[in-house]
Formats: sequence, structure tokens, C-alpha cells
Amino acid sequence: MLNQTEPPAERMLRVLLTGAAGFIGSAVKAALEARGHEVVSIDAYLPSAHGPLAAEAGVLRADVRDASALRPLLSGVDVVCHQAAVVGAGVDAADAPAFASHNDFGTAVLLAAMADAGCARLVLASSMVVYGEGRYTDSSGLDANPNPRATADLEAGNFDARHPVTGEPLDWALVAEDAPLRPRSLYAASKLAQEHYAYAWARSVGGQVTALRYHNVYGAQMPRDTPYSGVAAMFRSALEAGRAPDVYEDGAQMRDFVDVRDVARANIAAIERPLGQFIPVNVCSGTPVSILDVATILAGAVGGPAPQVSGKYRPGDVRHVVADPAFARNSLGFSAKIAPKDGLAEFAFARLRSNSGAGRPSV
Repeated sequence: MLNQTEPPAERMLRVLLTGAAGFIGSAVKAALEARGHEVVSIDAYLPSAHGPLAAEAGVLRADVRDASALRPLLSGVDVVCHQAAVVGAGVDAADAPAFASHNDFGTAVLLAAMADAGCARLVLASSMVVYGEGRYTDSSGLDANPNPRATADLEAGNFDARHPVTGEPLDWALVAEDAPLRPRSLYAASKLAQEHYAYAWARSVGGQVTALRYHNVYGAQMPRDTPYSGVAAMFRSALEAGRAPDVYEDGAQMRDFVDVRDVARANIAAIERPLGQFIPVNVCSGTPVSILDVATILAGAVGGPAPQVSGKYRPGDVRHVVADPAFARNSLGFSAKIAPKDGLAEFAFARLRSNSGAGRPSV
């Protein structure tokens, strides 16, 4: 996944990579191997993510919730790169036990096993969802924290986040890593809990954690039409079926879409460059795009029907979340190489995964 002309790492590391058969995990695995690192790769192969696939080449079947399975795998490991997680919208209360078990309990078991093995470095796959709503400013340029959008406003087509006192529409601004953390879904709550466990573990054992807060990741081998799919994959599926992409709200929702190859590069940077005790880092392209832009780029690339802005909405969706890339650049030397307009146009023709069991696994 990395440019093969990049020089090898200065020092080979032994890395335990969890979730290595997944969409992002497999990209990280390829990037680590291209850099010359020794990779111990594991995945739980959950049917909801991978279908009936028995195993991926070079990836052992192991569940991070199983301490007895982890112990021998951690021998001699310099750093753990923890990608394994159950993901999804996280709005159904029935999903809470799965998030808590796989994401939070699994991380706690992994951290305890690392402490027992004397491994004190963790790169954690976190998410932008820990922020909840993004950052907003009023007409004077002052920060403002909007109230949740009212159903009556959404029904009327008034989608903007509004000032809690004046009611004026607010402008989006870049979200830095020191922004307040206000998870708004069960999945988001589980990702923030992972960060909290990792922070407390680092303080307890004198360890080091870099928590990579992924923004909207897309790319080749992204899962198709599963709970793990992103809006880019759903737009692609619609176009492949000859349908216009269905764009919710007014399409002006701003996001940061980052190619999985850049996400793999960010993981390499974090693995090779330890920072402080617990350091969160945005992983983003640094080029904000609207949801309508995403659908338009994909439709234009394949010559498909133009996107249709439906005005539909999902309760609990945030209006804007746009990342500030400055800290990743200054701390890790990481800047995305692939602009969304180019990466999304390429993604329009990239191979996706299916959880039907045919071909590669879903995540």
C-alpha cells in the first residue's frame, strides 16, 4: 500500500497487529511489511464482518478478549497496533453489548496482557466520532456549542447547527485534538472508552499511547453494503446499480475523507515515532469536502446519474466534523498524500469487499 520507493525503517520492529484481516488492518499490514517490520497479525474473523471466510493468509485467528491467546503472541513485541473493533452507526441499543465486549473489554484484556509481557507501546485506532459534533463559530468568529438539532427543524429542512442563545446559523471550523469529547452514539461511547482505558494504562505502567482518530476512511477493499460501510461505499453501490446516489439533508454536511493508504502511512509514522504518554492525533486528508461533493465526484468518475438531494435525515447525525491536520504534521511528520478529489475518483473503480464469503473478507 505504501510507495515502494520509500526507504525502509531505520530499525526493524516486532509489531503485534490486531484486526489485520480487516479493511484498514490489511492496509496497515501491507505497509508494515513494505517497511521491513516483523508483523504478528491476528484477527477474530467475526462473521458479521468477514462472512464465512476461514482465514486470511498470514493472519492468525485470535480474539483480543482471550488473554491466553495473546500471551504467546506478545513475546518480544515492541509495539501493538490495535485496529480490531466492532464498528457501526451505534444508534441501536441492542448493539451496546457488542461494542462494550469487543471494543472496550477487548482493549482492557489486551492492555493487561501487554503489561504482563512488558510491552509498553500502543498505537490505537480511534475515531472522529469521539468529538460528536464538530467545532462551530458564530458570525463574530467566536466558538459556540450548538444544542442538538431539533426534529422540527430537520423536518422543515433547516439543517444548520444553530447558536444556543441567538439561534443564528453557525459556521464550521477545524476540530483540533484538544476539542471537547462528546460522543453521540453507542459506538462513539465505546471508542472514547477505549481511549480512556489506554490513557489510564499508560499512566499506570509508564507506557506510551498514540490514539489515531480516523476521519472518514475510504479506499480499495472497503466493505460493500455491510454495517461497516461508509457513505462513499453506499454511493458507489447505488451507481453500480444504475441509481442516483441519495444524498441526505441538503448535501452541505462537511467531512474529511481520507484514503486508506494515507491511514496506513499514519500508522507507520505512529509506530516508528513514539510521542508522549497519551497523545491523540487526527488522521485526515486536510481537505474538507461536502457529502454532495463526494457523491458528485463518484458519479462523475463513472458517468452515472447525478446525485439526488433528498432532504432525508437521520436523527442523531452531526452536521459538520472537519479535522485540523496541523498536529499530525507537526508531531508525526504525517500529511496525507492523496487529495479527496483524486482518491474518490479512483475509488469509483476500486474493488470492494463483500461479506458473502466470496473473495476477500468484508473488513
